[in-house]
Amino acid sequence: MATADNATAPTGGLPGRLQQALQNLNTLSQRQKIAAAMAVALSIALVVGVMLWNRAPAYGVLFSNLDQRDGGQIITALQQQNVPYRMSADGNAILVPEAQVHETRLRLAAEGLPKGGLVGFELMDGQKLGISQFNEQVNYQRALEGELSRTIGAIAAVSTARVHLAMPKQTAFLRDDQRPTASVMLQLRPGRALDQGQVAGIVHLVSSSVPRMTASGVSIVNQNGELLTGRSDSMQRAGLNATQLDYVRTLETGFIERIQNILVPIVGRDNFRAEVVADVDFNQVEQTAETYKPNPSPEQAIRSQQTSEVINPLPGAQGVPGALSNQPPAPATAPLTTPPADGQGSAAQGAINSNRSAVLNYELDRSIQHIRQATGQIKRLSVAVVLNNRNTAGPNGQVQSVPLTDDEINRIRSLVREAVGYNEGRGDTINVANASFTEEAAEPAPPLWKDPEMIALGKEGLNWLLVLAAILFAYFGVIRPLLRAVLPPPPEAEAGTGTEAGEAKTADEEEGAMVTLSGKTPEQIYEERLAKAKEMARTDPKLVAELLKEWLGANEEGRK
Repeated sequence: MATADNATAPTGGLPGRLQQALQNLNTLSQRQKIAAAMAVALSIALVVGVMLWNRAPAYGVLFSNLDQRDGGQIITALQQQNVPYRMSADGNAILVPEAQVHETRLRLAAEGLPKGGLVGFELMDGQKLGISQFNEQVNYQRALEGELSRTIGAIAAVSTARVHLAMPKQTAFLRDDQRPTASVMLQLRPGRALDQGQVAGIVHLVSSSVPRMTASGVSIVNQNGELLTGRSDSMQRAGLNATQLDYVRTLETGFIERIQNILVPIVGRDNFRAEVVADVDFNQVEQTAETYKPNPSPEQAIRSQQTSEVINPLPGAQGVPGALSNQPPAPATAPLTTPPADGQGSAAQGAINSNRSAVLNYELDRSIQHIRQATGQIKRLSVAVVLNNRNTAGPNGQVQSVPLTDDEINRIRSLVREAVGYNEGRGDTINVANASFTEEAAEPAPPLWKDPEMIALGKEGLNWLLVLAAILFAYFGVIRPLLRAVLPPPPEAEAGTGTEAGEAKTADEEEGAMVTLSGKTPEQIYEERLAKAKEMARTDPKLVAELLKEWLGANEEGRK
């Protein structure tokens, strides 16, 4: 008999309870089993759904800083492809799930998106037959502007660029000839700037890409409306460039760091402020000097010497005065002798004419000096240092602000003077002052319910509370009632003589043996239960009949 077998089955240990649960599960009708399975499945689906909803998918950046037209076309394409997307908080980026970022980019690239908001020479691919010369020229100008904008936008410091070309119509009259010009609008990346070399590169890039355009006809403006080309030209006319300005800033920063390194160990990092202004001379000076000494020394070397001496002897008076002495000489006879004239005695000694000149050239004593002064020399330094008052503990334990003494200020002034290389000859000045620093008023903390971190934490906690509520609902609303209906009730402990009422576990129970404290055997327990069933049949026969009908119906459905 099945009922007797079920009644005599052990119900005390864990194996017995599982066996009883399986037997109770088999006694359920087909509808009850289907309903229980659906309830469990719905509970699991509810818990899993809440957990998946709580875990938001990670989104990655698909494209950022898009043109409005490109953004609209990309969103339309994503909707057609059924790809979920989101917009960033500032509206400058389109986000899609990270697992689909690369695949979506390839799909959009196949459709030619994004176009960048500009058209290049691909505009010339769609030329129609019979287009006018004016439209063709306009399309060519648009394509050239787009290509130049793309090329300039490839520079690292440039985010976006727009190029506008003014190309006048060519004429045969030279006096009416006009050169083309260009205007370039640059959107620089945050924290980036263009130096003169980069600006000049963009100017030459544009001027070299357009026929008959000169570098002076290109104007470049940044997003703040500052004329970059005009600033560069003015700096060149003034003789200054960005390198010299950077050198001055680097020089001043170096002096400030020296002051900080020497004052931080003395007064603390936040107890002083220092500023240095350097007047730097970038003039290039070349000087050549040639000096001659007025009085050469006697030991000076002789370069050249020339002496000339002329001696001219003059004959004396000969003969006696008168006509006799004034006679022609006698004819020459061999040997050639000149007889003395009449009235002439022996030759008298005549006078001698002597002329002597000397030229003496000494080496020139001169000095040639060529001086080229280095650029970037410091002409003057101006140093300003302000010191905070010293904080000391008062007699009552409160912190008091005490000014520095004159000796301390003079000592710090001497240290600063040595740190910056003070030079009184060039007019350097150092000013050290003492004052009480004003503490900056801290911004009031936002209320707890307005704190972004607390708001995010509250949202996360609310999500986990929803997950916990779903789990509790599934357990107490579905799983626990099913367990109560399927699992047999735990065995009740009956009170015995000399023992307490309750259920006790022993080593025999752990091994599967059922031992009761009442001392009754299983046969006695069976007889008692059978007697109770008979009493119930006598007192309430309708209830017993309904129970039997239900058992018989369950068995028939099981056979079918």
